[in-house]
Amino acid sequence: MKLKFVTYLILILGINACQQKAPDADAAARVNDRYLSKEELNMGMPQGLPAEDSLLYRNNFIKMWATKELLLEKARINVEDRDGEIKELVRNYEQELLIDRYRKALLQQELDTVITEEDSDDYYEANKNVYRLNEELMQLRYIHFSSDLSDKKDLVKLFKSNNPEDLEELIARELEFYSFSFNDSIWVSYRDVEKKLTFLRDEKNIKKNQFIQKEDSLGVYLLAVKDMRHRNDIAPKEYVIPTIQQMILHKRKLELMNEIEKTIMVDAINNKQFEQY
Repeated sequence: MKLKFVTYLILILGINACQQKAPDADAAARVNDRYLSKEELNMGMPQGLPAEDSLLYRNNFIKMWATKELLLEKARINVEDRDGEIKELVRNYEQELLIDRYRKALLQQELDTVITEEDSDDYYEANKNVYRLNEELMQLRYIHFSSDLSDKKDLVKLFKSNNPEDLEELIARELEFYSFSFNDSIWVSYRDVEKKLTFLRDEKNIKKNQFIQKEDSLGVYLLAVKDMRHRNDIAPKEYVIPTIQQMILHKRKLELMNEIEKTIMVDAINNKQFEQY
């Protein structure tokens, strides 16, 4: 009888030992009966970290996971949702998340994202008074080169020329320049230009179609101002094109979602899915 009891006790202890043994090789950490799998850990790890940094990040990740699990456990024990407020918040969040995902899927499928030049022109003309500048802009080209160059006069002549071949010759010699910019079709901030061409701080009333030549201890500067825009001027269309495109797309999204919601409501009424009492 005693032998049977001892055998039974050994079996019980063996079963308990099996239940309390360490988890399988897939687990990276445990908090009570919850486990962080190695797969979850690897998904949260950045790729390409050095071994030392990888180990540090791994340990921090596990500690953060464990802290969250422990806090969650304490919260479940100590926080009572007597009036169902938490459950209601969770339910509302789930609903909003599902609706948001559905809207995004519809927009991705139905939204016309092609914006023509005519679309941009029409929007700009209708709203251009909104686009007032809070800084000065300019279109320009310039070169900065050493005072020691022997053919400075030839460079000035090439720079002033409107002949495309002369511009190509300047571009071919760009390695001789300290800095340069030949694209005068884009609008740039006057403040940014001033940082590169410091002599502009002493220039007053810079105008469009103005040529400026300066020489100092740092070399020779040639500057051709194609156009200028001042504070409170209407911004050039080219400068605000990215903003215009964003606004057009935003407007289309609102209009499309409004049409979709109307269609859903009409269908629900026609199919007797919605009734208002």
